[in-house]
This record gives sequence, structure tokens and C-alpha cells, in this order.
Amino acid sequence: MKTMRLAHLLLLPVACLSAQTASHVRSVRVVVLSTMLADASIGEWGFSALVEADGRRILFDTGARPDTVLRNAREMGVDLAGVDEVILSHNHADHTGGLLTLRREMAKLRPAALARAHVGKGIFLSRPTPGGGEANTMIAARKEYEATGGAFLEHATAEEICPGAWLTGPVPRKYPERNWTMNGRSGQIRLADGSTAEDTIPEDQSLALDTGRGWVIISGCAHAGIINTIDYVENTVHRAPVLAAIGGFHLFESDDAHLNWTGDKLREFGLQNLLGAHCTGIEAVYRLREITGLNRRTCSVGAVGSTFDLDNGLKPGRIAH
Repeated sequence: MKTMRLAHLLLLPVACLSAQTASHVRSVRVVVLSTMLADASIGEWGFSALVEADGRRILFDTGARPDTVLRNAREMGVDLAGVDEVILSHNHADHTGGLLTLRREMAKLRPAALARAHVGKGIFLSRPTPGGGEANTMIAARKEYEATGGAFLEHATAEEICPGAWLTGPVPRKYPERNWTMNGRSGQIRLADGSTAEDTIPEDQSLALDTGRGWVIISGCAHAGIINTIDYVENTVHRAPVLAAIGGFHLFESDDAHLNWTGDKLREFGLQNLLGAHCTGIEAVYRLREITGLNRRTCSVGAVGSTFDLDNGLKPGRIAH
């Protein structure tokens, strides 16, 4: 692994190895609050994680059912009332379903709790159904969330939202990763000019933490593609090995060729830890472990309660270990 990281650095341009003006995050802790696998808490098809970076606490996605994250956090002793900010990776209800319940319940304890929601540009565009209905639940949720005093912050490009913490905003699709289909099908999106097109989930965004030892990437589904996401972070901010990739990566339907390609690229990026939750897929995690040269200690299926921190690495929990 040391040789791989050194090789990764030797490939970087001199400018990328020079001193960076951006700050580094010195402490990171991520705890998964919603995914399918669970020991004693509630599992569901969804994703949510609490991210702590140098004492700043951010809720990344809010799970699927209205009260899953609320109940899991309470059971695990995780205080969400002190969290001001939410990041929503994209519009799908399995990532946004708990937003209103969490905001309303936490606001009873502290008015500023979960009152700012970071979203990617395009999250509020219409997703028409064949029967003339609306598939995007975020359109209605927007009005209800704002009625509680909450505010949405829409991001069109990568932005450093606090020292060393970068929100990608919509990720350019440099590589042809079609990580947005379900059962081989995709929906429709109504564009600003009124036309419709294939819904590639253009607002999909991830959080990237610059630790000085490498990037920690947190993703909800990586519908833009985890390789596109890492490539965008490296070319927008600076290049560094990927210390950890955590979350859903929408690889559960991928064939061997796509998994092999993804694993090879992750190895090129110097990946050191992988916690594949939600839509990553159990078999996909094991395949990526093999391709990247990671092991049971550094690559695991994510479960409710799984953690990652800079000092102790991955702790997947009993059921996922």
C-alpha cells in the first residue's frame, strides 16, 4: 500500500505538490445512521451519515422513512439537535425522506437545528411520471421545509463550505459511468426550457474532506459515478490519495467489466479504505476489495452504526465485520 501511495504522488504535477491555501481537516468521524444492514437498529433502503470534521457536525442525507434516522440516532445516543446543516446528495426519497421529521423534531429542542440544507443545482427540477404525476418529492418538501424556517443553499459548482470540507455540487460526467439506472431503466426530467430528457440525476453531489493525509469522500449514491466524483475533486481542488470512500456508490447492478474498471481506477487513486453502504451492493464491495488490494480491516459493507475516523480507521460493526 505504501508503494501504491508513493506511486500515486509521483504522478502528480509539481504544482499539485506545492503548499495549498486550503485548510486541512485534522479530525474526522463518520457514523452511518441509515442503510440496509443493521445489528440492532433499523435497516432500510436509504442512506444517512453524521459527519464530524474538526468539531463541525453535518448530517449527510436523511434516510428513507420519516423516522428511521431519528429513531436510530436516539438509540445510538447521537445528538442531532446540535447539528445546523444538512447535505442532500440528490432528490431521491431514500435520501431525503427524513428531512422534514428531523427538522421539526430537532427544532423543538433548538430552533437552528438542521435549518440549512445544501443541495445541488437541479434538485428541484420536475421528474414527470408516465401518468402525468410528479416523481420529485423535493418540490413539495421545499415549501414545507422553508415553512419551518429552514433554508436551502443551492450549489452549482464545487465550494469549500468550511475549512477543508468541499461540497462538489453537480459533478461533470467525464467518464461514462451510468450509475443512475434502476433495473436498467431511468426516469425523465423536465429541463428549464420545458423539454424533457433522460434523468441522469444531474444534481448528484458528494462531500470531500481534505485531511492532509488524503481525501475522505462521502457519497449518497454517486449517481455521477464515484470515479467522476474523485476525478472532479482532484482536478478542482488538488490531487491526493483517497484515504476513504464512504457511502453508497450504486454498483449493485454493475457487471464484472464495470466493477473491474471501477476497482482499477480506485486503485490508481490510491484508495486506502472503503465502506460501501446502501446501493453499493454486497458482492460489489467484495469484488472491489479484491481488485484494490484492500482487506477485511480496510474494506467492508456498511451497516447502521459503522464508523470511520482518522485515528482508528473503519469499524463496520458486528454484522458487517
